[in-house]
Amino acid sequence: MTEAYFLKRQDRLKNVLAEQNLDGLFITNLTNVRYLSGFTGSAGACLFTPNGQYFFTDGRYIEMSRQQVKGFERFISSDPHLKNIKTNDLIKGDLKLGFEGDFVSVNQFGEMKDTFSQVNWQSTTRIVEELAAFKDASEIEAFRTAVEITDRTHEEILPLIKEGVTEKFIANELLKRYREYGDGEAFAPIVAGGPNSALPHAVPSDRPFQKGDFIVIDAAAKYAGYHADMTRTPVLGKPTEKHKEIYAIVKEAQQAGIDAVRDGISCKDVDSSTRDIIERHGYGDLYTHGTGHGLGLEIHTMPRMSQISEDTLYENYVVTIEPGIYEVGWGGVRIEDDIIVRKDHGEVLNKSSKDLLAL
Repeated sequence: MTEAYFLKRQDRLKNVLAEQNLDGLFITNLTNVRYLSGFTGSAGACLFTPNGQYFFTDGRYIEMSRQQVKGFERFISSDPHLKNIKTNDLIKGDLKLGFEGDFVSVNQFGEMKDTFSQVNWQSTTRIVEELAAFKDASEIEAFRTAVEITDRTHEEILPLIKEGVTEKFIANELLKRYREYGDGEAFAPIVAGGPNSALPHAVPSDRPFQKGDFIVIDAAAKYAGYHADMTRTPVLGKPTEKHKEIYAIVKEAQQAGIDAVRDGISCKDVDSSTRDIIERHGYGDLYTHGTGHGLGLEIHTMPRMSQISEDTLYENYVVTIEPGIYEVGWGGVRIEDDIIVRKDHGEVLNKSSKDLLAL
């Protein structure tokens, strides 16, 4: 990603700070640091002030930060970031500075006030996250590549799923391919068969697959830092009428969610579009999570689609649609795709079939 992309992001942030009557912002969340600067290391912070914008890290990242960080004056020190800022006199006067209230502890806030007692510190929420929700062309291309790797890997592992094969074996096969074809896994894969498939966030176990299992496979690749997210639920052996009924309901609900996606729709309404169908069929109590979430440099970002969400979808957001039904002791079904929000529709990125697949 070129320097111009990062400079544009930084300018957008400064415009928002001006709108909120803030003189600057201290950014400590590493995902937000990466979004604004390009830095991918494990220790860093950014500071925006009227006098300049500054990046802080330690000696482990001298060369990495030199290569990656765009648009910031760099400061490398083993001292804590606040001490580094103080030593270099980078905060001048009684400024009104924002900080990321969602990520700063009470102790850290105390240190900030003690170190810079003249500063009027203002807790902020989701300033950078709301900017990052709008994806530019380079980000969307990264998503496309991540989803292509996810689709390819899914097709490759399906023939490996047989009676007696374990959840862990399939999860490890997914991981190997994500790391070979892209930048690794977007998250720890969920591979859950039979009763385990009724656990929305099951951890792969040594349980061998059995005939009649629904097998939830929620797994995806990451590319250039951007996370895909896909779920498919095949059945091992010949599906029963119950398999067919539950699967058809979830598929109908998922398509309704996709059809609802467009610029300006409330996330609560998108959630209702899927939930209403599942409730109408009598399974509302078995749909135990929200309809979807944003994607980006983390697997779960804003917006969130749920019954209590106050978020709205806007053009060029990238989100998931992933309703499910989970019957404890029997099994569950989830179907999930990644969607680019367009002006009047949602563009589905995933190509893997959503028909009920009997393995």
